[in-house]
Amino acid sequence: MSRMLMRLSLITLCLMVLSAATSAQTPVTARASTASAVAPPVESDRSRDGLTGPVRRVRTEIAKLTMADGRQSEGKHALVELVAYDIKGNKVENQYFPIVGATLTGKEVYKYDDKGNISEMTMLNSDGTLLSKEIYKYEFDFAGNWNKMTTSVAVVDSRGITFEPTEVTYRAIMYYLDENMVKMVNPGAATITTPQPTAPAAAAPVNKPASSPSPANNTTAANNKPRDNKNIPNAPDVPSASTTVTKLVSGPVDLRTPGVTPSQEAFRVNLDSEPPPGPGPKPILKPVSGGVLNGTAVLLPPPIYPDAAKRMRTQGVVIVDVILDETGKVVAANASSGPTILRDAAVQAALKAKFSPTKLSGQPVKVSGVINYKFSLVP
Repeated sequence: MSRMLMRLSLITLCLMVLSAATSAQTPVTARASTASAVAPPVESDRSRDGLTGPVRRVRTEIAKLTMADGRQSEGKHALVELVAYDIKGNKVENQYFPIVGATLTGKEVYKYDDKGNISEMTMLNSDGTLLSKEIYKYEFDFAGNWNKMTTSVAVVDSRGITFEPTEVTYRAIMYYLDENMVKMVNPGAATITTPQPTAPAAAAPVNKPASSPSPANNTTAANNKPRDNKNIPNAPDVPSASTTVTKLVSGPVDLRTPGVTPSQEAFRVNLDSEPPPGPGPKPILKPVSGGVLNGTAVLLPPPIYPDAAKRMRTQGVVIVDVILDETGKVVAANASSGPTILRDAAVQAALKAKFSPTKLSGQPVKVSGVINYKFSLVP
C-alpha cells in the first residue's frame, strides 16, 4: 500500500513539473509565431522603378553636352519618357520616346552605388574585350530621388584615362501631397516640442514714483527679484537682466542647455524580429542596347504594303528604332531610315511585335534596338 502511494506521488510530481515547463515556454512560442506572421511589404510599380515617396508623375528629358571654344554647352532637351502612377503606386501611364541615332551593341556590365543607383557601365565585345565605359553622377531632390544625372564617357589623352561629360538627363518629379511631403517641403509646418524653462523669466522692473511700501508690493517685488540659478539644479546659464539696459546687445550670446546625464534612462524600443532588408539595386536607367532584333522576336507580323507605294513601284528597307519594356512589349517605335511612303506601315507592324523579356543581373530591363523591314514587289 505504501509503495502504491509513493508511485502516485511521483507521477503527480512529474505532471506538475511538465505543466510548469509548458506554461513557461508558451509566451516565447507565441512571440515567435507572431513575428513570423508579419507579412513583407507589398512591392509596387513605383518602388520597382527605384522611386521613393508618393511619386505621381515623372518626366524625363535628355540633352547632349558639347565642347565649343573650351566651354561646355548643353544642347536642346529631348523628351525621353513619361510615367504616371496612381496613389497606390501602380503604373497607369508609360510613354517612351526613342532618341534617333546609332547605339553601340555589346554586353553591358553595371556597378551600383550605396543608394542602389548605377554608378558605372562597361560595354564589352562578344569576345570579352573592352568596347566602352561610362560613369554616372547624380543630384537628388528633397525626397531622395535623383533629378539630374550626368553621363561621362571614358577617353584617353596625354593625362591617361579621363571621363568627358557627354549628356545630362533631367527628371521632373511630381508627388502626391501627404503629411510627410508637407514636412519635407515646409519643415516649419511640423510641430516642434520645446522643453519648458526650469525657472520663470525675470520681469523687467517698471519705474514708479516713490511710495510707501505695502505688503502687496513687497510680495510682488520678492517675486520679481531675479533668482539665483546656482540653487536650481540643471538650470541653463542665461545672461542676467539689468535695469540700465536700453538697447539690444550687439555681440553674440552663448546659451548653454544642460545635457543628458548618464544616470538618466533613455527611451528604448526592443524588436522581437530583424528589420526588413534594404532595397536591392535599382532598375537600369536607360534601355540596354540589343542591336537588330528581327531574329529574337516571338511574334513579328509583316507590314502591310501601302497601295500607293505599289502603284509607284516603291521598294526598299525601312529601319525602325524600337524600345521594349521589361515584359518584351514594344512601347515605342520610330522609323529612322527608308522610303518615306513606307515608314508608317513599318512602324505600325513594329508596334505589334512581341519579344521575350530580357534580364540583366537577374532583373528585367528595357531594351533598345532596331527592326528591319524589307518591302519588295518581287514575290
